[in-house]
Amino acid sequence: MKGPLFYSKILLFGEYGIIKDSKGLSIPYNFYNGALKVDEHPSEEAVKSNESLRRFAAYLEDLQSESTDLVSFQLELMKEDIDRGMYFDSSIPQGYGVGSSGALVAAIYDKYANNKITVLENLTREKLLQLKTIFSHMESFFHGKSSGLDPLNSYLSIPILINSKDNIEATGIPSQSTEGKGAVFLLDSGIVGETAPMVNIFMENLKDQGFRKMLKTQFVKYTDACVENFLGGDMPSLFSNTKKLSRIVLNNFKPMIPEQFHGIWQKGIDTNDYYLKLCGSGGGGYILGFTQDLEKAKISLKDYKLEVVYQF
Repeated sequence: MKGPLFYSKILLFGEYGIIKDSKGLSIPYNFYNGALKVDEHPSEEAVKSNESLRRFAAYLEDLQSESTDLVSFQLELMKEDIDRGMYFDSSIPQGYGVGSSGALVAAIYDKYANNKITVLENLTREKLLQLKTIFSHMESFFHGKSSGLDPLNSYLSIPILINSKDNIEATGIPSQSTEGKGAVFLLDSGIVGETAPMVNIFMENLKDQGFRKMLKTQFVKYTDACVENFLGGDMPSLFSNTKKLSRIVLNNFKPMIPEQFHGIWQKGIDTNDYYLKLCGSGGGGYILGFTQDLEKAKISLKDYKLEVVYQF
């Protein structure tokens, strides 16, 4: 048995900001994916995943009894499949900010939810919000607190524009050009990041008035501008605003940036060869990069592993 594939995602803009109602833009990243699977001879990884699914099923049972009007699952069928050794077979790196738990949540909802909302329907704002709420509750099992956006992106496999907490819509993004010099890329930090501790640091920082003011007057302002520039295809403004955003993150989100990357983060701002920003909650995993000249960025970052996500 092997279920349909669910892809990883990248939040291009909006990390942390969406908690404070900034705009956000999330796109599917088809390089990594996962699917529910049963094997005759499971690997050690598969056995671990199966045990995790068993705990997840128990969590969903509680969720269903607490929120009867939110979502219900075919739990008996799910438990039978888990007893048969079902696991989540995934190439999505965990703790890298590309939505490994999101793809799993999407796969479980797709297979076991009753009266599920599907991609084929007319996806009204209400339906998108309802899905996001369901996914937020489901994914909280993995992170403690979840916006529900990662599973939503993985489930629908379309770019999603977050206007505010209660206002999301499917969107189109400017088409890629493999001839283009500009690119969005991923930089591998070589460190596994953990979402919960990073979110806790952010929540602690929110108690500080100066930090809250910086978020509102700078971080959210430039995040919103970047989303609008990107969707409008205004690349000169996009790079100007991404540079400002990169500097704000370096100055105010230092704990979320692995220490050995502080120098190359600053180097990008100084040379204009590339600009770095957080991918997901930070603390490790991938770092997101933007460049107007991919070849220049590759030379500048020759000691690091670069993965191109999007070219224009």
